[in-house]
Amino acid sequence: MAQSMLFFVLAGLCEIGGGYLVWLALREGKSPWLALLGVIILGIYGVVPTLQPAHFGRVYAAYGGVFIVLSIAWGWFVDQVKPDRFDLLGGWIALLGVCIMMYAPRS
Repeated sequence: MAQSMLFFVLAGLCEIGGGYLVWLALREGKSPWLALLGVIILGIYGVVPTLQPAHFGRVYAAYGGVFIVLSIAWGWFVDQVKPDRFDLLGGWIALLGVCIMMYAPRS
């Protein structure tokens, strides 16, 4: 489970970080090299979920919950936008969904 969660976090950081670099280049006039680096990182994001032990649909559905939480954290720590209690509650609910989808015992 710990390795699986690590892959989710790594995938999320690649997706959010790569997208953020493209955002900086296109929306905030930063160097086009940032966009290229962002595209490369987004490509790595496409590979990381394949390391998960479950099938595609389950992995990507569960990853959606992880992405929600990482996006809230990115906004808080990178963009300095503090989440409110509803953001935090929604994040916890999303993580609960991840745990149920990925780690609940199945027969």
